[in-house]
Amino acid sequence: MMKKNICIGLCAYIFASGASAESINKAEMVNAHNKWRSEVGVRNLVWSNRVARVAQSWANQLKNEGCAMRHSPRTQRQGYGENLYWASAVRWSNGLREVQNVSSRKVVDSWGSEKADYRYSSNSCNRGAVCGHYTQVVWNKTTKVGCGMAICDDKAQIWVCNYDPAGNYIGVRPY
Repeated sequence: MMKKNICIGLCAYIFASGASAESINKAEMVNAHNKWRSEVGVRNLVWSNRVARVAQSWANQLKNEGCAMRHSPRTQRQGYGENLYWASAVRWSNGLREVQNVSSRKVVDSWGSEKADYRYSSNSCNRGAVCGHYTQVVWNKTTKVGCGMAICDDKAQIWVCNYDPAGNYIGVRPY
């Protein structure tokens, strides 16, 4: 009996865009960042292949280590900021797993949605909330972004975006 290759969701995106399963839509990624940045009046980011190579290397390493989310100890030494995003696999009742269809925009918008918990007046997050991903996205002095993504063995995915120069300095407002 011949096995069928089942590919739904992300595959439609991959085949339509001509991308590989572990590539990033650079234009969509940059545009998504710049949408959030324009809301607070900071200049646009540009894509950096150099920064993206660092991000992709870290995504690959996380994949090889079982896809646990943790920040790279190297990015800080290189002067980069970093945001991480993880998406589970789609799990069907028959036990099959598929890669979830996650767009670059969805990744950035998940970080940008933390804006609701950021208070500019006190330069802090609401109590019990996280907003550091958002402040890195809109960090005024950041000029370049580069991202990578890896598909884990269990069909989950890990996304890494690095920012040059880094942001999120304690006591400093992002813009």
